[in-house]
Amino acid sequence: MTAFIGEFNCKLDEKGRLSIPSKLRAQFPEAAGNMLVVNRGFEQCLVLYTKEDWLLETAKLSAVDDFMSPEIRKFKRIFTNGANLVQIDNAQRILIPKKLLEYASLNDEVVLVANGNKIEIWDQQLYESELNVDAAELSELAKLFHQQKSLG
Repeated sequence: MTAFIGEFNCKLDEKGRLSIPSKLRAQFPEAAGNMLVVNRGFEQCLVLYTKEDWLLETAKLSAVDDFMSPEIRKFKRIFTNGANLVQIDNAQRILIPKKLLEYASLNDEVVLVANGNKIEIWDQQLYESELNVDAAELSELAKLFHQQKSLG
């Protein structure tokens, strides 16, 4: 599994192409080649995976029995809806499908945020508002994280 590091301010061109910064591209495993998977994130962002990591994510979905649960089947459909295989071109860019650009309200200023085995793609203003928390809220989030970690 890949573990990306960093945060990168980028620009989308008028055709919806996003240049992958060289410092981020250098972190891609050689096996990733020129193919990535882009999909909707849980918040109003997109998520970029290597194909191998995307297959690991979908394997986790497949491992959950959905025979009797319409909610699980619905989640699986929604989670994978919009996933697209994208190719890194010779200029180190990917073309983000229009439907996904609209979902994440991406315009010209975007932020790529490393988050474990995935890279989140955010509209810069939305990302800044997502991070706009005070110390008390950050403390509560940390407490929830710790509780979840203890349960798992």
